[in-house]
Amino acid sequence: MFTNQDNKLIYTYDNETLQIEPWGPNALRIRSTPLSAFSPEPWALLPTPPSTPEPTITIPSPNTTPATLTNGLITASLTPLGKLTISRTGSNPAHLYLEEYTRTRIDVLDPKCSALNIPARSYTTHNSSGRSHVTLRLESLDPAEKLFGMGQYQQPLFNLKGADLELAQRNSQASVPFLLSSRGYGFLWNNPSVGRAVLGTNVTSFEAYDSPAAGGLDYWVIAGDTPAAIVEGYAGVTGTVPRMPEFGLGFWQCKLRYQTQEEVLGVAREYVRRGLKVDVMVVDYFHWALQGEWAFDETYWPDPRGMVEELRGMGMEVMVSVWPTVDKRAEGYGEMVEGGLLVRVEKGVRVVMDFQGQTVHFDATNPRAREYVWGKAKRNYYDLGIRVFWLDEAEPEYDAYDFENYRYYAGSNLSIGNIYPREYSRGFYEGLKAQGHDDVVNLVRCAWAGSQRYGALVWSGDVASSWSSFRNQLAAGLHMGIAGLPWWTTDIGGFHGGNPDDPAFRELFVRWFQWGAFCPVFRLHGDREPKQPQHGTTGGATCLSGAPNEVWSYGEEVYEICVEYMKLREGLRDYLRGLMDQAHEKGTPVMRPLFYEFPEDKRCWEIGEQYMFGSDYMVCPVLRPGVTRLTVYFPAGAKWTWNDISYVGGTTAEVDAPLERMPVFSRY
Repeated sequence: MFTNQDNKLIYTYDNETLQIEPWGPNALRIRSTPLSAFSPEPWALLPTPPSTPEPTITIPSPNTTPATLTNGLITASLTPLGKLTISRTGSNPAHLYLEEYTRTRIDVLDPKCSALNIPARSYTTHNSSGRSHVTLRLESLDPAEKLFGMGQYQQPLFNLKGADLELAQRNSQASVPFLLSSRGYGFLWNNPSVGRAVLGTNVTSFEAYDSPAAGGLDYWVIAGDTPAAIVEGYAGVTGTVPRMPEFGLGFWQCKLRYQTQEEVLGVAREYVRRGLKVDVMVVDYFHWALQGEWAFDETYWPDPRGMVEELRGMGMEVMVSVWPTVDKRAEGYGEMVEGGLLVRVEKGVRVVMDFQGQTVHFDATNPRAREYVWGKAKRNYYDLGIRVFWLDEAEPEYDAYDFENYRYYAGSNLSIGNIYPREYSRGFYEGLKAQGHDDVVNLVRCAWAGSQRYGALVWSGDVASSWSSFRNQLAAGLHMGIAGLPWWTTDIGGFHGGNPDDPAFRELFVRWFQWGAFCPVFRLHGDREPKQPQHGTTGGATCLSGAPNEVWSYGEEVYEICVEYMKLREGLRDYLRGLMDQAHEKGTPVMRPLFYEFPEDKRCWEIGEQYMFGSDYMVCPVLRPGVTRLTVYFPAGAKWTWNDISYVGGTTAEVDAPLERMPVFSRY
């Protein structure tokens, strides 16, 4: 049965209810459930949709032909027996965006009627837990379709058609389930449960596993004439990043890890002595005595206020790493247990990690827990003058959550629930906003759809110091921008390993550093070899530090190249400020696939090793060892220049790429 309720098309059949409603211009939100009511949670979406024109709803009488709902460029059509298709409004023949994959005998007149008994929408309830496993199946309408977004995965794929993706957060993986299609639509899987997406050439499916959030299906679809229109429409319903503060535009210095206050100050003073501008100095983990105390260990950091004041006097902001883990020996552990501020386990001992102590995570889904942790951070960091936070999720492993009752259950290897990193960022965002800051930056390892509105700057995790890993990061950064997170960065040189005295690693480091100057945030980090000797016997001193990781640590030739790219980045400050304003105002990616600027050029939908840095520069990173020449394609519709040579759009040429230069072409 079809009904029109408050400009929503409602369909009921047997025990299922399906609802289609306009949610922003040219967009629809589709929900279905076998339960009595929909979840009130908006999940990734903003609580209130943007201004939306009144839709056109057509319900046949009697119900023998499909009912339709039209919102601008997008139309949903639903048969009397419940099969849903979504198409371009007014296209004849219909240009289908999505068609449900139904292989049943419910409608024997459907050309795809089948004895396979596979429904498009399925719900499996686990009676013992009250949670459900839900699946949405869609036809793969065009094997040549190209798909982009979905967040950050450690693989080099540019076109995700054919990919099988876990919907879960892991160290170096950030699941942000928004897709942009070359066929003119965007799709958001609006369910934060751990799950799976299969973007196959025979079927597309999205699954949510064993979670109370999975009582029903929830997704959002938008139609648009250009990739920019689709991404901006998506940003309109999920939010945009704050304005990037000035310190976010320059160079960030970091390593794993600075062991003492004097070591940090010594590095900063050396940068100043050499006349090199650093915007952010990072104090990484285990500057504390125990996890969950969220304060400098006075044994090795005797005057943090004085340190912060000196660094700010040099023009450097201080970023500190904050972990969500709480050691059972930490001051405040008992208080947090008593207050219900820690995650819980269904069975066994309440220990989630055993790295440098037996620890459990604070429950970032609980507002009281967020306020408690921010209160500690405010007193021990913010009040010292620290404004920038590195919110490291520290690799927790959670398989489910009860959002309504603010409860996490630990105990499987499915990794962190997708909502946790967003709520972790939210706590610090709200705390900083309460102090009058509108330019909040939180460096995070993981993120979900909507994390951007809480100041999430995602870095790509603890990735290997290798050429293949380097290639993966380029794909990750481009997909993250499409998925709505324009603030993104990576550990220049990779995190794991890499000896600054090794000539082979120096080459990789140079190429990564050159590319890093054309990432949204330019940040040096890594755990270099060999490790430094242990500098103490208490607190964080038992966690060893890596070899030096400053730009002068790699020899004179590398140093001179790094200096040139630091100066180049500094020269782009005004340009980059404009890009960050676009990200804040419209959700525009800073790193853009070529097709974002040149959607009419079919070649641009296929090239993933070149990209646009804003609209003016095409960047061509050198991603393999020993390469000193690159074959470059120049998108049609523009002219290009580099190294005093001009190139015509729509052509290909070989260009020089010596070690000291990465090709970057200006558009004119």
